[in-house]
Amino acid sequence: MKKQLQLLFGSIALLGVSAFHSTYEQPDAPIKEVPFTQVHLDDHFWSSRIEINRTVSIPSAFKECEKNGRFDNFAIAGGLKKGEHRGDFSFDDTDPYKIIEGASYSLAVKYDKTLDAYLDSVITLIAAAQEPDGYLTTCVTNNCTRLSGWWGTHRWEKINSHELYNSGHLYEAAVAHYQSTGKRTLLDVAIKNADLVCQVFGPAEGQKHVPSGHPIAEMALAKLYKVTGDEKYLKMAKYFVEETGRGTDGHRLSEYSQDHKPILEQDEIVGHAVRAGYLYSGVADVASLTHDTAYFNALTRIWDNMASKKLFITGGIGSRPQGEGFGPNYELNNHTAYCETCAAIANVYWNHRMFLATGDAKYADVVERALYNGVISGVSLSGDKFFYDNPLESMGQHERQHWFGCACCPGNVTRFMASVPYYMYATQGNDVYINLYIQSQADIQTDNNKIAFKQTTDYPWDGKVSITIDPETEQKFALRVRIPGWAQVSPVPTDLYSFTDKAEPYVISVNGKKVDIRPSEGYATIIRSWKAGDIVEVDLPMPVRRVRANQNVEDDRGKLAIERGPIMFCLEGKDQSDSLVFNKFIPDGTQMKATYEANLLNGVMVLSGTAKEIAKDGSVKDVPFKAIPYSTWNNRGADQMAVWIPEAAEYARPTPEPTIASKARTLMIQAPIQKDAPVSSTVETWAWGVNDQWEPKRSSDISKPYHYWWLRNGTLETLAYQFDRSYTVSNVEVYWLDFDHYDGDFRVPESWKLYYKAGNTWKEVEALTPYTVKKDCYNSLDFKPVETTGLKIAAQLQKGVSGGVIEWKVN
Repeated sequence: MKKQLQLLFGSIALLGVSAFHSTYEQPDAPIKEVPFTQVHLDDHFWSSRIEINRTVSIPSAFKECEKNGRFDNFAIAGGLKKGEHRGDFSFDDTDPYKIIEGASYSLAVKYDKTLDAYLDSVITLIAAAQEPDGYLTTCVTNNCTRLSGWWGTHRWEKINSHELYNSGHLYEAAVAHYQSTGKRTLLDVAIKNADLVCQVFGPAEGQKHVPSGHPIAEMALAKLYKVTGDEKYLKMAKYFVEETGRGTDGHRLSEYSQDHKPILEQDEIVGHAVRAGYLYSGVADVASLTHDTAYFNALTRIWDNMASKKLFITGGIGSRPQGEGFGPNYELNNHTAYCETCAAIANVYWNHRMFLATGDAKYADVVERALYNGVISGVSLSGDKFFYDNPLESMGQHERQHWFGCACCPGNVTRFMASVPYYMYATQGNDVYINLYIQSQADIQTDNNKIAFKQTTDYPWDGKVSITIDPETEQKFALRVRIPGWAQVSPVPTDLYSFTDKAEPYVISVNGKKVDIRPSEGYATIIRSWKAGDIVEVDLPMPVRRVRANQNVEDDRGKLAIERGPIMFCLEGKDQSDSLVFNKFIPDGTQMKATYEANLLNGVMVLSGTAKEIAKDGSVKDVPFKAIPYSTWNNRGADQMAVWIPEAAEYARPTPEPTIASKARTLMIQAPIQKDAPVSSTVETWAWGVNDQWEPKRSSDISKPYHYWWLRNGTLETLAYQFDRSYTVSNVEVYWLDFDHYDGDFRVPESWKLYYKAGNTWKEVEALTPYTVKKDCYNSLDFKPVETTGLKIAAQLQKGVSGGVIEWKVN
């Protein structure tokens, strides 16, 4: 579609720019990505992270694959080793694939002979595991009946088996390895597998008529099509997109998998957040490659819902741990935010594809927000510890880990980090888009020219950017410089968040002369005849700005976030004089000083000022505070943390006095309740969430920690306190959980009993008042006083539903 940009003197004039033309015809050409191998970073912020990814994260992740049997599974499937299949998931094969992809990107940036040879050895194992017809999922080949709940009894039996998910990550790794090294060893494995998939699935009689299950095959097949030119891969990707929501072959439709209705009918983002991001990325690829405007219309509707009602200020998506997915509109709770690291990465994939399809900077704005906040928060500065979920508030219970049983996030970080340069530039005909500001050098091929770009900047700590442009041939073209939303009226391109102040004016100059430009679709477009040595200077002021959420976001009412440039800041206990966060409030208008501290957290900008602190007696005093970038929290040990800070005393939380319950250790005791059953016969598992002293607003209030019996329906479930010493107690108050969820509802229990620990046995208390199961209030139970070191709730869940406890007090 052609666009006519009318550039008029006095309004959208390019003052002081030579070779000015009153009209400019935008190329009727696709927007193309610039290969990340053509962009070379030499900044401190990203280069150091990419180098740590190469030298620490990738080797660490490969070592975990060795330790946890990921490579052994391929060796067993290939007949190179005997033994039992290891791991707990049918998709464990994807861990090596993701790391191979990241290692391949890393090789393209900086060649490493040892890493190259290591990849060759791993690929040899993978090729050996592939069956003669191209099939490749090791738990099925190894006939691991222990995991048959995932895959069944034979190939392709279950839609959620993750066999196609395995294939998708294989293709992504194979393309990256081929493009980075020129070797076809893994690409040939991928092609053989993809050919089998094209035979097994499709619309023809005798083929399987189902979507891909856990999406990634769609965008992976599109990528394979681009590399091979074989149209059957694009047709296969399109089939999986079109099959979503059809329910053919009797498969069950599910919001969890965005499979509840055809994509063309969807208008709200629901279900598993990673699956959603991957699916809509694949839809964007298919729509772009097939020029399908109907799918883009659907994607726009879904994106609008995500960006206006379900996007965290950090760029994270997915509010609920249950189903790792989305809640209802405006459910953006901070303490219990899930914001899976993989989901933030998927959000980048999707938004980048939306930009390529439209040329609209609002999508690049979300890419930047996720990159600088929600993605890199998922990995420690040391590169060897990871967050699975990324909450925006913590009491200190969150801690990064070296690995996970379900290890999707570490591998995803390794494959993503080295590809950051890919998101900086794009071309359209002879025009160039600049989306990210990072000190770097790039060689960009347009339709009729080769242009060298050099960015000099200390972004994201400083908004001054100098861009030197050296075209091989002097030529007129449009340079589209993104003006970030954070430098204008809104942090994100919807009404979900807004700044409390007005933006300071930005300045753009060419060869030292100021250019007066009105942005269109988020870009300042400079059209001129460019010659070698031309310099564009962009000055984006970076004052500290306060962010307010839409009033429909209940958990953010009365609170403000802190942003400077693209960086979201947080308060962490480590930096406060009393090590506490929740007892402070910072009124709007509070002055904050930005200072770069080279020796803190590998070098970060720090904000400081004076906050108000509320004491237990309600008195208020001034105290100094320090705020750090959200992405760097939890690098000095676990502590309190908050992104959204109260702006007035009534929203702050004085530190409560300790209670019997708050000092207790919480356990799930997995054993049937029997009269006088020995304590020693039970299995105890640590639990969390019912003694944190946050007062619930209602039984559906999941904004603060709570305990739930996930995937347990109609069963007898228990929860116990182990006290720090013996107490005489005579009353408990229980606030029951009750809320709806697409993947299983939670209801107050059918009934419950209370037991106390008597020596080596559990005994039921002598109740003096009825056991109640009311919603939206504390259920108080008086009983004959007992001296004990522990209490236990035994809750009989209602038939067909689960349940839980928000808060449990002991008196």
